[in-house]
Parts: sequence; structure tokens; C-alpha cells
Amino acid sequence: MASNSNTNHKYYVTALALYFAYFILGIASSIMGQYKTEFAQAWGSLKLSNGTVDVSMVVSVIAAYGLGRLIAYPFAGPVSDKIGRRISGFIGIALYAAFFFGMISVHNMWIAYGIGIINGIANSFLDTCVSPSVMEIFPKSASIANLFTKFAITLVQFILPFVISLVANAQLSYKTIFIGCGILMIVDAILVLVLPFPKQNKERNIAKKVNAKPKHRFTPSAIASILIGFTSSATFMIWLNCNQELGISYGIKDPSSLQSFYAVGATIAVLLTAQFIHMGLKETTVLILYPSVSIGMLLLCYFINNPMVLYIGSFVIGYAAAGGVLQLATSTTIGFFPDSKGSATSLVMIASSVANYVVLSAAAYLTKVTGGDAPRMIILMNIVITLIGVGLAIIVKKRGQTESKNISS
Repeated sequence: MASNSNTNHKYYVTALALYFAYFILGIASSIMGQYKTEFAQAWGSLKLSNGTVDVSMVVSVIAAYGLGRLIAYPFAGPVSDKIGRRISGFIGIALYAAFFFGMISVHNMWIAYGIGIINGIANSFLDTCVSPSVMEIFPKSASIANLFTKFAITLVQFILPFVISLVANAQLSYKTIFIGCGILMIVDAILVLVLPFPKQNKERNIAKKVNAKPKHRFTPSAIASILIGFTSSATFMIWLNCNQELGISYGIKDPSSLQSFYAVGATIAVLLTAQFIHMGLKETTVLILYPSVSIGMLLLCYFINNPMVLYIGSFVIGYAAAGGVLQLATSTTIGFFPDSKGSATSLVMIASSVANYVVLSAAAYLTKVTGGDAPRMIILMNIVITLIGVGLAIIVKKRGQTESKNISS
């Protein structure tokens, strides 16, 4: 790590600026799902046979976010490791500002699709800056520091429905939220340019590469850990972006309220999981336990057609799927690639990006071809993917500890 804990105090403001960027990222990752009808109408969407607006094109644009991440991660990791965390972070935050201002300025689905890709590219560069940086700033609690990036996201996703309600009650356009977030990202980009970052000790890493075997091994458990980036992301992305339609089909009048239960669950999960890890719970145990809980809850939501079950389900899915599993998978993967933290982050997030694009594109397709049955079909798809994630986590748990020791020796 770059420096001792006393010296690292000077980087705490930097950490705060990076966590704030993730706070706004939380809005960017869910705001489109809250205004699907408005965007569909702005892009000239037609109505379905039941009289509702066809929002499938908006779901497709949300899926483009994953495509953008997939495009950028192979470059974002090396930029972070070789050029610097600051540059990677600045690019990400600046592109987020472009996303917020751009999305409300277009009236064509395909241009919006391109801006959705920019959203994903922004996420890529921010991820490969923030996760390694906070782990370097807080080396003694690296997994917990990375876990709190999720806390920043879940906190804003809890607040967001109230902000949406305030904007609506004030008879302001939904564009107000986008403009405000764009301005905040510009301010944060300036802060990232001027605040200090920990040194990456590149000279030490070069010496290691010359004098020792490189600590990069694609072992079975390392590959499984990377692939959890796909499964863990799919579980909460599907729920986050498709629960409103499920809520409507189960008779909930204001399905946006499900978002609050989801966010509360995720926020509590981050705080409790951080404490559990501090007390000695292994990250690999969480990677098995939490997705297993998600599967049980998704099954209940499928078989019990009741609004109350969905409220409980939103809380539980928020806790077990969105409460830091992806971040812990990232921390675990970094353990297999200790000399290339940015690139290791990229590998997990590439898997996450594929999930975002593939599963949301599949959800859009199911919405189009199955109509009213789509929400329940999407739940089944989610169950299968999450079950695969449990299998991958078992591989990491059984083989990962031995392999990680071998890599470190």
C-alpha cells in the first residue's frame, strides 16, 4: 500500500469526493427506470393493446449502459493502473455529467442509446478509480472500504423516490433532477483533479515483476470470482429495473414505493455486512449466503401473487442482492491479482457489464413477446441466474483460500 494509516489521513477528503461520485452514480443507475413512461413518450413510443405506453425501448436504452461498460472496461483498468487513479476518476465523472445533460436533450431513441453507452463508459472509469483508491486509502479495512461504495449508492436510491415526489409536487419537470446531478458531477470532477491521491508505488511493482513471478493467475476460483460479477449484478439489476411492472401486475398502485424498500434493505445490508466482516465473517461466505437468500425470496414472489410479498421481497432483494455482493466479489478478485487492482476491478465489472446488457436485453425481449406474463417470466430468469451464482461462490469458497495463499507465497 502507498502509505501508513497516519499519512493516509490526508486522503480522507479524496475518499469522500469519490464516495460522493458513487452517490450520484446511484441516481444514474436507477433514474431511467423511474421515468420509463416519460422517456418513452419523449422518444415517440406507441401504446400497447392494453392502453399503456410501450416502454421496451427505454429498457433497451438502460441495457446500453451495460454495453458501454463492456466497451470501456478493457481500457479503464489499464488507464487506472498505468496512468493513474485521478485520470480514470476524472474521465468517469466528466462523462457522467455528459450523460445527465445529454439524456434530457434528445428526442430520438437511438441517440439516447448512444448516451446510455456513455453512461456505461463513465461507470467503467469511475469503478477502476474508486475501488482501488479507497482500498489504498484504507488498507487495513480494504474490503469494508470497497463495500461502502455500495452504501453510497443505496443511500441515494433510498432518498431518490422522495426527491422524485418533491419534484412532482412542485410541478417541476423530471429534467430538474438530471440538471442538478450534472452540475454536482462537474463540481466533483474539479475536486478529483485537485485533491491528493495515494501513490501507487509503480517502481516497487516493476521490481516485483523483474525479480518474482507475477501475481496474476486465472485459477478456477479466480475465474469463478470474476463470473460472480455477472450473476450478482444480474440479480439486482433485473429486480431494480423490472419491479415496477411486476408491482402493477400484483395490484400495487404506486410501484415506485418498492424502490424505497429495496434501498432500505441494501443500505442496512452494507452496514451489517461491514460489521460482520469486521467481526471475522469471510467474504466468501457472504457470496454464498446472500444469493441463496435472494433465490428463496424470488421464489416466494413468483408463487405468491400478493402486494405485501413484493414489499417484503424488495427489502430482502435489496439486502441480499444489492447489499454489497458485487463489491465483495471485486475485493475477492483483487486478492487474486494484487499487483493490478484496477485491471482486476475491470475483470469483475466486465462480467457485470455483460450481465447488464444481456439480462436487460432479455427482459426487454420478454416484455415484448410475452406481454402481461413478462414480469413473472423475468423472475424465473432471475432465479436461474442467481442459482448459478451460488454455484460459483461455492467454488470460490472451497478452492479460493488455498489458491490465494499459493499466489501470495
